[in-house]
Amino acid sequence: MQKEKIRITGMHCASCSASVEKTVSRLEGVSQVSVNLATETMSVEYDENVIPMEAIKESITKIGFGTEEEGRYGKVTIPVGGMTCAVCAGTVEKTLNNTAGVKKASVNLATEKAVIEYDPEVIRISGLKQAIEKAGYKALDVERSTSSGEEAARKEKEMKTQWRKLVVAIVFAIPLLYLAMGAMVLPVPAFLKPMEKPMNFALAQIILLIPIIIAGYQFYTRGFKALAARAPSMDSLVAIGTTAAIAYSLYSTMLIFGGDHMAVEGLYFESAGTIITLILLGKSLEMRSKGKTSEAIKKMMGLAPKTATLVVEGKEKNIPIEEVEVGDIIMVRPGEKIPVDGFVTEGRTSVDESMLTGESMPVSKMEGNEVYAASVNKNGTILLKASRVGEDTALAQIIRLVEDAQGTKAPIAKMADVVSGYFVPVVVVIAVLVFFAWFLTGHSFAFALKIFVSVLVIACPCALGLATPTAIMVGTGKGAEYGILIKGGEALEITHKVGTVILDKTGTITEGNPEVTDVIATGDVSEEQLIQIIASAEKGSEHPLGEALVRYADKNSIMLLKPESFEAIPGHGIRAVIDGRHVLVGNRMLLSDAGINPDHLEAEASRLADEGKTPVFAVVDEKAAGIIAIADVVKKDSKEAISRLHQLGIMVVMITGDNQKTAEAVAREVGIDRVLAEVLPQDKAEEVKKLQKEGGIVAMVGDGINDAPALAQADVGIAIGSGTDVAIESADIVLMRSNLMDVPSAIELSKSTIRNIRQNLFWAFAYNTAGIPIAAGLLYLFGGPLLNPMIAAAAMSLSSVSVLSNALRLKRFKPSTK
Repeated sequence: MQKEKIRITGMHCASCSASVEKTVSRLEGVSQVSVNLATETMSVEYDENVIPMEAIKESITKIGFGTEEEGRYGKVTIPVGGMTCAVCAGTVEKTLNNTAGVKKASVNLATEKAVIEYDPEVIRISGLKQAIEKAGYKALDVERSTSSGEEAARKEKEMKTQWRKLVVAIVFAIPLLYLAMGAMVLPVPAFLKPMEKPMNFALAQIILLIPIIIAGYQFYTRGFKALAARAPSMDSLVAIGTTAAIAYSLYSTMLIFGGDHMAVEGLYFESAGTIITLILLGKSLEMRSKGKTSEAIKKMMGLAPKTATLVVEGKEKNIPIEEVEVGDIIMVRPGEKIPVDGFVTEGRTSVDESMLTGESMPVSKMEGNEVYAASVNKNGTILLKASRVGEDTALAQIIRLVEDAQGTKAPIAKMADVVSGYFVPVVVVIAVLVFFAWFLTGHSFAFALKIFVSVLVIACPCALGLATPTAIMVGTGKGAEYGILIKGGEALEITHKVGTVILDKTGTITEGNPEVTDVIATGDVSEEQLIQIIASAEKGSEHPLGEALVRYADKNSIMLLKPESFEAIPGHGIRAVIDGRHVLVGNRMLLSDAGINPDHLEAEASRLADEGKTPVFAVVDEKAAGIIAIADVVKKDSKEAISRLHQLGIMVVMITGDNQKTAEAVAREVGIDRVLAEVLPQDKAEEVKKLQKEGGIVAMVGDGINDAPALAQADVGIAIGSGTDVAIESADIVLMRSNLMDVPSAIELSKSTIRNIRQNLFWAFAYNTAGIPIAAGLLYLFGGPLLNPMIAAAAMSLSSVSVLSNALRLKRFKPSTK
């Protein structure tokens, strides 16, 4: 049998992956097939003598999907300069996706980055940059391990340039506006009076307009490029509108030069200049607000120290942080930041890890304890051995995780993306139709032109494009501040719908450090002998209950024997041979499978279980020899966290491998709604599936390797940060602290973020729905005022700023559980 892994393209949902799996599994010669939607891969086991791989691939392409060799594609992030609205982002995305060799491109307006999957054999990164440049935008340096300082400097330079352009535009727009409008109410020099010196009046306006056009030249270069590429953007609307106003004004200027002094009334230079200035103002405010949305990331990037004190043969040396290697011994004095992740080799201190976990209380550290980069050493000098440096530190991984999350699109954004894609062409059509409607019904060309410009200028899809990503950026950043790491926009969105939360018992509701509370020996074995036998048997076990038994033996100075054989039976217990004796240690199911009936111990086991303790049966030479009771202390915040989940209208379920009575006792103590007890590790995912079939969105909270399948099965997997890497990798949300209170906090954050997105989308749609008809002259039709193009430009600029300002309100989010 041959095993292969291939990449499947074109899958978008679970039904797609199920369709591929079903099709391939039907083929003769295929023995096993598994399709992973998240990784877009298919693992298949087949008999190459019966069916070749090409035939398997062909069956997949027949149902509309593509196949590729695993590992063929590369991934790169390219910052894109010059994007101003959702259509800009859509244009870049469309251009890249239509470029040969690009598998998938996603452009985020809020982060101003393009994430591209491409085939290096077909196109190089330089080719991707050229495609972006051809679309009319600037492709900046590729992001690999760009330092926060370089990125911040680039953004700062961009912002300064934008503000300089705005200042230039304002300096010339004010006299231009005064000259054109002020002549009606305020005095102007005699040589510039419109009716007396119309030529001077027109030329002065042209001279004042030129610097404004130069300051806003990007609207024309990008706008007309996008138009030529048949992907018009917001810049195209501004370019068409202001060019029309300028062209008509130049035509009027020619008439003035030809002797028609009344043509002075056809000058609209001030409208074009003021529109450009107001839009530059809006973009400057927008850029500033967008900078604030990623403040959480900037803060985290700035946390890491720049130098470290290296200790070599007792001598200290100050070196740049980049030069620290894994295995180096680093000295950290009180008040200093820890430069890299590592383990304490000497000394004792307390460390402020709030930058990682959100927990304000310092954590005690001694020899052997792990410490993390950017945490603050409070009160003792320590030596540490570097274990992770640079991009591998916990802080760097968190930054990367949050950045990835901020770069993703939530499903709720799809509607805005679709609308934005059609928006600009539709607006151009509306503007042209409205122009002819007014002109052909007897109104002047100048009147129709004013409406044409107003419609083009007021209709900006920027607000639509910014509504979702900015809220996600602020929401995920705020979560990181509280030690809640959300892995993407989809996870953030679905969490607000959670109706059921499943909690693993050990290590999640309880401390995960069980202790022996009772020892009951029967028959020929004494209590000390019983502990010696079962602790010796459990010495090879990694189960928390087994570790508790070994700790108890050590504490009571009981000498352990070496097992002659050992076998772990998942979900049941262990089987071992100790000093020639055959030993079974585990739950009631283990004894039932072995055909042993411990009736004389049932009453004691029941009593202990009622007290919330876990009874562990011991069998020596096929005779029930006693019970050891083990209790795991409930975490102090568990009851309050479950109460808070109830206040959010969420049903709480506890899942455990423990016996029913013990589980129910713990459930009563903390207020659990439903108990799933005696569940084997491999069956946890199946229990999650059953709850999903009952309806509603299910979240699973766990911290161990045996929770990973259940975390992956749940609609939202939430891993406790102190858990294993496997559990964290399988989860959608990672809680950096082992605190159950962060579960309702994560749900509250999701609800606040989605509410913010909905507000943003409502106002963005409402603005355009109301703005376009007003600009088209609807109010004027019924005796109301006509919208001036300059007012339209101001309104358009403020729409984006208002959406960003609303998103920034999320920065004030505070969990009610804090």
